[in-house]
Amino acid sequence: MQSRPPPFRLSGLMAVLGMAVMAIGLITMLLLAEIRFVAWGLLALGAILLAFALIMDFRRVSATLTRRQGRLRFGTSVMASIFLAITILANAISITNYQRFDTTSLGQFTLTDQTKDMLAALREPVEALAFYEPGDPIGSYAANLLTEYESHTNKLSHRVIDPVVHPDQARRFGIGQFPAFVFQSQERRRVVLPQDVIVLGEEAITFEVEHPFSSALLEVTEVAQKKVYFLTGHGEHDINSDYRLARKGLLDDLYLVGTLNLITAPAIPADTAALIIAAPKTALSGSEVQSIDTYLKSGGQVLILTDPDFPDGLNQIVSAWGIDLENGMVIDPASNLAPRKDTPVVSLNRNAFGLPTTYFPGAIALVPRKEMPESVGARPLLVTSTSSWLEKEYNPSVEPTFDEGKDVKGPLSLGILIAAPPPAGPPDNKTTRLVVIGDSDFASSQHIVNVNNGDLFLNSVAWLAEETQLITIRRNVLPFRQLVVDPSQANFMRFSSIVLLPLLVLLIGGIIWWRRR
Repeated sequence: MQSRPPPFRLSGLMAVLGMAVMAIGLITMLLLAEIRFVAWGLLALGAILLAFALIMDFRRVSATLTRRQGRLRFGTSVMASIFLAITILANAISITNYQRFDTTSLGQFTLTDQTKDMLAALREPVEALAFYEPGDPIGSYAANLLTEYESHTNKLSHRVIDPVVHPDQARRFGIGQFPAFVFQSQERRRVVLPQDVIVLGEEAITFEVEHPFSSALLEVTEVAQKKVYFLTGHGEHDINSDYRLARKGLLDDLYLVGTLNLITAPAIPADTAALIIAAPKTALSGSEVQSIDTYLKSGGQVLILTDPDFPDGLNQIVSAWGIDLENGMVIDPASNLAPRKDTPVVSLNRNAFGLPTTYFPGAIALVPRKEMPESVGARPLLVTSTSSWLEKEYNPSVEPTFDEGKDVKGPLSLGILIAAPPPAGPPDNKTTRLVVIGDSDFASSQHIVNVNNGDLFLNSVAWLAEETQLITIRRNVLPFRQLVVDPSQANFMRFSSIVLLPLLVLLIGGIIWWRRR
């Protein structure tokens, strides 16, 4: 007759098996959260096996626990079990209830308020595909940002695809440059390429991801975007050349940007959120002035940027709203971009948008009339210092001096905000808004990236379009950060991580063992 195995051997086998099953369950829960119900089942099975092992060998266990050494081991086991239970419970809770904290210096993983609002308003599912090779800094950052997007909506999901491992999927979307990102809904698709996220500055290359992603989401979900037009046909700044960065800033703020020629277009489109007149060199025709005046009187929004020696037509437009353009050159000896006294600097306390520093290379003055038209409200946007004046006969080769009786003493208005109910149409029409700034070069690609010049331009458009939240939110441009080390430093980093750290652990362990010995 075959003898039955001793109970303690069977109980020991069940105990080992129970701990193994619980370990597998814990690993499954940590690594495969999507099948956590299986993990919970394994943990429960392991606990049952351990309970049966304890019951089957209860006498031996109780005898062991009566000894001092047994009690110490039991106490250690209980503490380890409690720690393990707390870890499992915390992990289970964090799967469905978690909070992300952005501790980066630039807040690079924190979404802007308009993006959060846009995500909350998504009504159809969107899938994002991120094509990049492992280790790509832009791709890694973008994937992390997409995870942040997903935390604000259940309508967005994303996958990371290695184009080297899966080149067929990249070819399917016609992608040949990486990193690239595809946003697709049921009916629409948008591909974001490297040139859409890389910003080429004068001194460094940076990248900006959030606004291209948000713009792509708006496009594939067919959410209407506000339209901004630049007037053309009179030698204005070109949005594909010296106003290229101004155009990109508007695109980043989720506007649609186009050009408008009032010689060929019958009228200003009704869906225009803002019309920008950026320093025309030749005169506007009577019909163009009439079109702009009609648009303003119907509740339109216009941004006028002008320089010294402005052409005919501009003064006619703004004078109807109680403002006169005063030709000349603003000189500010007390607050300027040294050594150029003809480049006044406007500081925080003289800027209605609260921007710390803006400057204007070659500006004229704006003069509000003493008696403004009825219901028209004018507010200074930019004001020079009390030491400034308007040089009426400016000669760049001669040191400017104030001439009493000829020049205009400061402080002077370089920018003015105008708001009024539209004279034409019912009272429920949009408010007429007009921004006039006596300089256009501050928004050129040469100057818009400096200090707060870009913020001034974009805030002016946001004020016109009544996007007040954009006045306090600007794009989050992130620089490339590269760690440069010489060969000796690289060898030290490699040696310290592979050899020194393990030796340090062994040393600490040896000291503890020696003291307890």
